[in-house]
Amino acid sequence: MPGLQFSANLSWLFTELPKLSQRIHAAAAAGFRAVEAAWPYEEDLEELKTAREATGVELVLINTPPGNIRAGDLGLGAVPGREQEFRHGLERAVEYAQALQCKRIHLMAGRVPQGSTRGEMAKEMESIFIQNLEYAADLLSKRGIMGLIEPINTRITDPSYFLDSPHKAADILKRVGKPNLMLQMDVFHWQIMDGNLTQNIINYFPLIGHVQIAQVPERNEPDTPGELNYSYLWSVLERQHYRGFVGCEYRPTGGTADGLGWLQEYWTQRGCN
Repeated sequence: MPGLQFSANLSWLFTELPKLSQRIHAAAAAGFRAVEAAWPYEEDLEELKTAREATGVELVLINTPPGNIRAGDLGLGAVPGREQEFRHGLERAVEYAQALQCKRIHLMAGRVPQGSTRGEMAKEMESIFIQNLEYAADLLSKRGIMGLIEPINTRITDPSYFLDSPHKAADILKRVGKPNLMLQMDVFHWQIMDGNLTQNIINYFPLIGHVQIAQVPERNEPDTPGELNYSYLWSVLERQHYRGFVGCEYRPTGGTADGLGWLQEYWTQRGCN
């Protein structure tokens, strides 16, 4: 059985190095053949292209721009009155994705506006999100790019994030009905919000276009103490014949390279590297 494909999330790993281009080289040296990053937009695009081409590492995922983080933004896809900003941000994401040959973009939903409640805003935000996803899917399909939506937990990480459960995300994807829009399953968030990981993975597997991992609750390496048995979860994904990437989006307990023993063990057991 082919092993899983892992990508280093360079917004979390190899942050000992200040520049994304340096982190690409570090990830390649550690054995990664793929990387991902949240927001590469402050980096020099030509420098990133050079690093990617020099290492042969594939960039598999970026996010749409977050908006104004200092003002409390974390994505704009479902935020009322910000539709044009979302679309401008999407165009920028596509520019970077095409230049770096990246085939997946996370379309960030964003937060419930300050001063409003989730209950007050739910219907309006869902409607806006669906409209923006329809627009994004049509734009991305012309460029051969997959759009992803990711539920983020509201119990620990971000109490105001709009899209907060796999069930809500799956329902929205089914309503939009675009084949190039899929579900980004971050196991950390799914465990915190819903648990029942085996059945949720099986039930939503046809919608899953990308996976991310971290231990719960501290969000460290998958082999650190916590709620999740990743040896078992690897087998669940393998039995489903998952062929996408597994993004390592965790906070290293020490130096990034020092905490990759779990990955070396996986590769050795599967004869993958």
